[in-house]
Amino acid sequence: MVTAVTEGIKVSVKSKYQPYYSSVRQMNFVFAYEICIENNSHHTIQLLKRHWYIIDANGYTREVKGDGVIGVQPVIEPGQDHKYVSGCNLTTTLGKMHGTFLMERQLDGKQFEVNIPEFNLMTPFSQN
Repeated sequence: MVTAVTEGIKVSVKSKYQPYYSSVRQMNFVFAYEICIENNSHHTIQLLKRHWYIIDANGYTREVKGDGVIGVQPVIEPGQDHKYVSGCNLTTTLGKMHGTFLMERQLDGKQFEVNIPEFNLMTPFSQN
């Protein structure tokens, strides 16, 4: 698990290869990742947007932007967290992801970016 903290917001990520949904023959490798966003600040925040960079072993980079995460824009109170699971696919057995969440403080509308730490996407058989 990797973590990053920005303005009191802690983002932790762990990833896992999904062999059932993958096809080695078709060079399609599917990974799930679990995100935990902990609000350790004194302010209620809302996650507005996500911005991901997905990089495969060949250096090919995909950029993904959108509102919220998995269809929601969660409001997270101080001392609370929000967890979700999502996924991505690669055409290589190795890759990595990182990015940012755009957050907004509910008290005054201040928007700020929270770093999503870089994490690896790796099939178990690529570790040999």
